[in-house]
Amino acid sequence: MISKNNVLTRKNQKPIVFDVFFNENKTPKPLVIFCHGYKGFKDWGAWNLLAEAFMNANLFFVKFNFSHNGGTVENPINFPDLEAFAENNYTKELDDLEFVLDYFLAENYEFKNEIDFNNVTLIGHSRGGGITILKASEDSRITKLITLASVCDFAKRTATIGNLEEWKKEGVKYVLNGRTKQQMPHNYQFYEDFKTNEERLNIEQAERKLSIPHLIIHAKDDPSVKYNEAESLHLWNSNSKLFPIENSDHVFSAKEPWNENHLPLALNKVVDKSISSILAH
Repeated sequence: MISKNNVLTRKNQKPIVFDVFFNENKTPKPLVIFCHGYKGFKDWGAWNLLAEAFMNANLFFVKFNFSHNGGTVENPINFPDLEAFAENNYTKELDDLEFVLDYFLAENYEFKNEIDFNNVTLIGHSRGGGITILKASEDSRITKLITLASVCDFAKRTATIGNLEEWKKEGVKYVLNGRTKQQMPHNYQFYEDFKTNEERLNIEQAERKLSIPHLIIHAKDDPSVKYNEAESLHLWNSNSKLFPIENSDHVFSAKEPWNENHLPLALNKVVDKSISSILAH
C-alpha cells in the first residue's frame, strides 16, 4: 500500500503532509520514519524509490514534510510558502517529529496491527539527521537510529552564524536556493530559538546519551557536510557504527528531479545497509 499526501491537521499549528509505504498483510512491521534535510522535502529526488525499497523489505515506511519546510498541502513539492520557511526552526521540527511519532504509535491508528510498536527507527538526512539524533536521545520509544550525511553541530550551520547584528537589525536574511533560484528567507527568530534552546539542541550531548544502535552513513567526499562530522558522531558514541560511502556526494548521487526508475548505486548501498541494520536482531 502506497498512500501519498495525507494530511495531519493540528489545532493552531500548520498541518504536516506525509506518505506511507507498507505491505498490508496484518503482520506487525518495524516502523521507519524518515526526516528530510534543510531545503528538502519528502518527494525530493529518489526518496520515493527509497521508500518503495523499504516497503519491499516488509517495513512500515513513513516520510513527511516538516510543517514549515516551505511546502503546502496543495503543493508539497518545492517551496511555494516562503513565509512558513522563514518561521521554521529546530524546535518546530522536533515538535513535528513528536507529532508524527504520536500519530503512528497511537492505540487508535487505523493500521496499528501493521506496526511493531517495539521496533521504531528514525532515519534523518543532513539537518534531519541532527533532528533525529536529538529526538532519539529524548524519546524512549525509538529503538534504532540511522543518519545519512548528518550534521554534528547546529551551532556551526550557516543559519546560526554570519553577521548576527545585521540579521537582528533587518529581522530577516536570505539564502539562495541554487536549484529553484529562490531567495529563501530566515527570520531572526531562528537564531533566538536556537539560543533559547541551546542545551536541548546540543547534538554532541544527545549523541553521547544514546543507548540505542546508531548507524552513521556518510559519503567520504560529501562537499556539503564534511565526512569528519560523521567521524565526530562516531567518536562520541560507542554504540554507533560508521559506514562510509566511496565516490559519492551529499545526496548519495541522487538529484532533483530523479527520472530513473532505479536508485543510484551509492543510494542503493545506503538503502541495503539501512534495511539490513533495521532487520538485524
